[in-house]
Amino acid sequence: MARDDPRYTVSGVAEAQSARLRRRKRWYFALMGTCVLLIVLAWNVVRLWSTTAAVAMSVVAAVIPPVAVIIANWGEDH
Repeated sequence: MARDDPRYTVSGVAEAQSARLRRRKRWYFALMGTCVLLIVLAWNVVRLWSTTAAVAMSVVAAVIPPVAVIIANWGEDH
C-alpha cells in the first residue's frame, strides 16, 4: 500500500541508505525480469501466432531498461 504522507519517526532520522538501495534493486530486477520475460515470450511463443504482437512486445521490452535505470537511480543524485 502506497503512502502519500511522509513517514515520521520518533527520532526524525531518515530511512537508511541500505533500505533505499534494497528497494531500488528490487524494482530494477523486477523491471528487468519483465523485460527478459517479454523477449522470451515474444521470440519463442507469440511469433508463431502473430508477428505484429511479437514486434510490439519487443518494442515494449526495449523501452523497459532505460526506465529501470531511471527508477533505480531516482533521488540518489545528491
